[in-house]
Amino acid sequence: MKTLELKVQWYEEQFRLAQQKRFGVSSEKTDDNQLTLQLFNEAEISSAVLLAEPTMETINYTRKKIGGRAEKLKDLPVETIHYDLSDAEKVCLACNHELHEMSHQTRQELKVVPAQVKVVEHVQHIYSCRHCEKHAITTPIVKAKMPNPVIPKGLASPSAIAFVMTQKFADGLPLYRQEKQLERMGIPLNRQTLSNWMISSTTRWLRPFYDLLHRQLLQEELLHADETSLQVLDEPGKIAQSKSYMWLYRTSSVTKNRWSFSITERTDRVKIRRIS
Repeated sequence: MKTLELKVQWYEEQFRLAQQKRFGVSSEKTDDNQLTLQLFNEAEISSAVLLAEPTMETINYTRKKIGGRAEKLKDLPVETIHYDLSDAEKVCLACNHELHEMSHQTRQELKVVPAQVKVVEHVQHIYSCRHCEKHAITTPIVKAKMPNPVIPKGLASPSAIAFVMTQKFADGLPLYRQEKQLERMGIPLNRQTLSNWMISSTTRWLRPFYDLLHRQLLQEELLHADETSLQVLDEPGKIAQSKSYMWLYRTSSVTKNRWSFSITERTDRVKIRRIS
């Protein structure tokens, strides 16, 4: 009887844990297993797997060779470095006659050049008339044409903003890591400045494209929408467990034109509206 009661208590506890996991409130908490940071020694963990290599007898299929080294490297620029003997060394050690080149050996290696940052100075030359300065009431001033900055009174260039945005949204590199990366390169830019760059350039330059896609979508007969719920930390007036929503809209494959855009709505209640 005692054993039966213990089993019933165990099953009740398992049921309670399953219900809590399924319906309970979840939040971002650190798991003890995550402290091992296995991502950083992935190569060592993978190489330590005790898996016997297959013998030739166990392989019963022919692996198709997909491309060679030359095919993979054909579109990359090539830097050739020659290693040659000096004229004094091109003499035979046995008979003291001149040597001739019979062949050469070539090996290839990949060279990675890290991102390079430099300061571009835009110098605008301004001209005035000496004669008018002495004899006329007004002096005409002529300025050479110079492109406007992407952000007024800012250090940001189009390439710098594109680099930051690509690393954040395409490569998933947060701004605080980019801040440390730039710091190692000797560039004192904090994450607040990088954030201001993205917000300002998005408002100034990308908003027209967003509005154009919006107008095009409203003209379509059929749209697809995808809703994703997410949590926004440190949102004023809301707790961390509050739900926010992100919607992605795109046209159907049967329509003539294909457009898509996303809307982020931070709200506890989903607002459904008809798009026509």
